[in-house]
Amino acid sequence: MALLPILRYPDPKLHRVAAPVAAVDAGIRKLVADMAETMYEAPGIGLAATQVGALVRVIVIDVTEDKTGLRALINPEILERIGEQVCEEGCLSVPGIYEKVARAERVRVAALNTEGERFEFEAEGLLAVCVQHEIDHLDGKVFVDYLSPLKQGRIKAKLAKRARVTA
Repeated sequence: MALLPILRYPDPKLHRVAAPVAAVDAGIRKLVADMAETMYEAPGIGLAATQVGALVRVIVIDVTEDKTGLRALINPEILERIGEQVCEEGCLSVPGIYEKVARAERVRVAALNTEGERFEFEAEGLLAVCVQHEIDHLDGKVFVDYLSPLKQGRIKAKLAKRARVTA
């Protein structure tokens, strides 16, 4: 396993759309393992392949306190959205920035596992938010895209200033 570099907003690569995985093979399983290691190390609760520069529809999520609930979702799709909730979100690609975003309260999701088998599950609360957030990444969207142009500009300026200070 290896730690992967995480792209930082406003990198234009974060707005590229990921392609479906044609076959779940050893390369995809290695990507899942590397993404999980990277997510835990960051630390975060979700990571999309596009955030590490891989343009394939793969995400990893673990919203458990003890980090024992790793989920790998390959070619995930939301089948149903129910209700609405507003939660404060953060992102490994937008470090230190947290903003409120409206999402579905519950979602029904279909995906492939690391053996290439299709499965479905329902998610609510934090898991529902995380699934929607990570699928957005696969579609070329960052949570900042849901904010006003003014807030987007402030976030870009803050991150640019941070980058200059640490350079």
